[in-house]
Amino acid sequence: MTAFGFALVLAAAFCHATWNFFVKRINGGPELVWLFSAISVAIYFPFAAYIVVTEKPQFGFWEILFIAGSVALHLGYFLLLQTGYRKGDLSLVYPTARATGPFLSTSFAVLFLGENMSVQIAMGAIAVIIGVVCLTGGFKSGAKNLTASLGFGLGAGMLIGSYTVWDAYAVSALLISPLLLDYASSVGRTILLAPIAVKRKELVKTYWRDHRFGVVTIAVFNSLAYILVLYALTFTPVVYVAPTREISVLLTVLMGSLLLGEGDLTRRLKWATLILAGVAMLATA
Repeated sequence: MTAFGFALVLAAAFCHATWNFFVKRINGGPELVWLFSAISVAIYFPFAAYIVVTEKPQFGFWEILFIAGSVALHLGYFLLLQTGYRKGDLSLVYPTARATGPFLSTSFAVLFLGENMSVQIAMGAIAVIIGVVCLTGGFKSGAKNLTASLGFGLGAGMLIGSYTVWDAYAVSALLISPLLLDYASSVGRTILLAPIAVKRKELVKTYWRDHRFGVVTIAVFNSLAYILVLYALTFTPVVYVAPTREISVLLTVLMGSLLLGEGDLTRRLKWATLILAGVAMLATA
């Protein structure tokens, strides 16, 4: 993994942890997602317009298909995960999704993109996945709605693996601009979640009035985190990027302990060490 590729993914992890921290603190639902997506569309419009005007990208059938597919996969992931949180057990849905996501991403990359998997890369990825599962609480045997929770977690992980490889092909083979690909996702979320935002407009106004700084921060860093990942994918194989970006989970959990007073810092630091060891193996492979 090149130093520049690792730096992009690491920066993306910090951005991802930052916006997740504010999402967790605000504790909103789909109406919050619509609000920060709409703001993100407005903030990144000049950059998207600049790319369209200066680079004059050509959008044929395959480019449009992959952009539409990316929008559908990302929105499907969000809706499935939110449903899983409501109908399943968070302590089981979340670690299942975070474990299967990078595992399937790397597996799909080997199967469909022809990427190579060395022993060191495999060991690093496994260390990261185990660390993430344990860091997020592990699989609770007494979780409620066990079958539903596992189903939603595996489904979300499948979508993570799918959109990661789908988007990697879009930016590396079809040469779609990473910023435009992510911008399309923001536009899609804004349009498709608009009915919910209209229905809950008073709640949207409350979020904007009481959490304006946090909402704008989410709008900026949510897109920036994935744009950085997509740029890394233009020259870095998925087998490196997918597990390494899970360091964002480490940062999010540690921020919860240190800034939100969630506690359990000693146990979390132990598993954080395993994740960092795995990331180090990936970075030096």
